[in-house]
Amino acid sequence: MEMEIRAYRYEDEAAVVHLWRDCNLVVPHNDPHRDIHRKQVFQPDLFLVGVEANRVVASVMAGYEGHRGWMNYLAVAPDRQRAG
Repeated sequence: MEMEIRAYRYEDEAAVVHLWRDCNLVVPHNDPHRDIHRKQVFQPDLFLVGVEANRVVASVMAGYEGHRGWMNYLAVAPDRQRAG
């Protein structure tokens, strides 16, 4: 099955948060919904999801400050890890 990589969409929020929880990326002191909403205000084009069969199976929330880039919430669904 081929993965489509595309920009995050508002309707992806619940699936993305579920993915992050499945990948143990959510910690008590960070509200994932608030993090998503902040990203939609600043550099929203650097928030991508991977979709297979209409299911969000991957995500990356990246940033760039003019000199360095970074990745946050890099996630792949546990059942899709090591699948190539």
